[in-house]
Amino acid sequence: MKVLNFGSLNVDYVYSVDHIIVGGETQLSEKMEAFCGGKGLNQSVALARAGIEVYHAGITGNDGGMLIDACKENKIHTSYLKKLPVKGGHTIIQVDKHAQNSIILYGGTNQMLTVEFIDSVLNDFKPGDYLVLQNEVNLLDYIIDAAYEKNMKIILNPAPYNDNINKCDLKKIDILILNEIEGYQCTGEKEPEKIIDELNKKYPDTEIILTLGVEGAIYSNGKERIFQSAFQTDAQDTTAAGDTFTGYFLAAIIRGYCKEDAMRIAAKASSIAVSRAGAIPSIPHFYEVINLL
Repeated sequence: MKVLNFGSLNVDYVYSVDHIIVGGETQLSEKMEAFCGGKGLNQSVALARAGIEVYHAGITGNDGGMLIDACKENKIHTSYLKKLPVKGGHTIIQVDKHAQNSIILYGGTNQMLTVEFIDSVLNDFKPGDYLVLQNEVNLLDYIIDAAYEKNMKIILNPAPYNDNINKCDLKKIDILILNEIEGYQCTGEKEPEKIIDELNKKYPDTEIILTLGVEGAIYSNGKERIFQSAFQTDAQDTTAAGDTFTGYFLAAIIRGYCKEDAMRIAAKASSIAVSRAGAIPSIPHFYEVINLL
């Protein structure tokens, strides 16, 4: 069994501000830091630091050296990474004094996948292998269809939610992990229980995890529901919280933990991540999480 993450790689430019800027406003940033990020890379790092061997597939630009180095430093396989001589994906992130963030995403090379490249990568994977996906790369619908035909186990975090998700057959997803905002965008419901109810109706064969920030998270497979409360922490930066949760939940399942324990481990890992600055630098290692549980 192998784990493939077909996902984004971004350089995150993080600006510390007093409050999230509004239209027409100019504000002095207290500091600016550059981090490796992208939902895809964040989730690969979370998987790797949780002890899972992971292969990352994607495209970087001429500014992607630090991203490839980050993969190697975290023992993520880089044989499916391609580099193009153009501007790569990046984000501009505001983080306010309450640790809330606002993100502008430029797709860059993350939006330059081709059918030929996707096929060449998936050819090396077999039925039962895991495929981790987010919505920061193009041709997401094609990747899902191709992986489904190979009987791979597909895990999707549909963020950021946009029309590309509507092109995808979510009935082919094995595990769908999303937050309240994405849940509303997907179902039109705002209350967590109603979001879960609607998702279970629409995708009866899909396991659903709805993350609720400080309110915790809910797992449902249509037959049982598991509520996991959030661990209290001194929040510094919530940027990689959801990606850490996603990576750690899947890692715990692969390592043989039951759903209840996997939810607890993922919640603890996420709480550690929000107590630290940055995306990748904030993601804990497995021993840290277990020692604190």
